[in-house]
Parts: sequence; C-alpha cells; structure tokens
Amino acid sequence: MSASSEKSRIIKQWIEYAEEDLHLARHGLKIKSSCPYKLIAFHAQQCAEKYLKAFLVLKKVDFPYTHNIALLLELCSTHAEWAKEMQGAAALTQYAVTARYPGKGMVDRKEAVQAVETAIYVRKTLKKALEQGMS
Repeated sequence: MSASSEKSRIIKQWIEYAEEDLHLARHGLKIKSSCPYKLIAFHAQQCAEKYLKAFLVLKKVDFPYTHNIALLLELCSTHAEWAKEMQGAAALTQYAVTARYPGKGMVDRKEAVQAVETAIYVRKTLKKALEQGMS
C-alpha cells in the first residue's frame, strides 16, 4: 500500500468515526425523557475533534491525542484560514470531560443543541477542506 493510499485510508477512518459520533448525538436529541444531554454534547465534541484530526493527517501534522479543540485548531491554523474563524468551537472541549467524570457539571438541552450545531459547522467546514485537499 502506498503512503498516499494509507494516508487516505486513515483520513477516511477519522471521518467515519466522526460521522458516527454526530449521528449518535443527533439521534440522542430525539429522546423524550431522561435525555443524557451530557452524552450528546460529548459526541458532538468527539465529532469536531475527529474531523480536525483528519485534517491534520491530511496535512501530515503530528498531533497529540488530546481532546483540546483549541490546540487542534492552533495546529490547523498554519495550514488553513478557516481555523482562525472557528475559535468558538473550542467551547466543545469542556464536554470531553463533563460526560466522562462525575462532578464535572451538568449539560442542559440548550447546551447540547448548541454543541451539535457547532459540530455540524465544524463538519461542514472540514468536509470542504478535506475534499479540496484530497483532490
């Protein structure tokens, strides 16, 4: 397998995982009672994180296995103008911890919806950047 096709395979895996996270987050918003908003926000954060990491793979940028969206955006910013315009997505970072550990705060419906909307924005921007970079 060539280095180019291996890189393409890895990028596609990051995207696949990101899409699964977004799918689950969107589906979770349909739950009528006892909705786990913290988990919806977590999966929205994971979607954005994985799309950013796919872009970094495309650009051959080593990155730490971190949940810090601001750090990932900083790494992307040397390769893409859109990263500077996406700083609001850094707010998703808090949900990487909130959902996983007791005592780290609650997430309400409004926050979960905003997290999903932010993930969708990141996804839209990154899909375009990835398509341009892989063509």
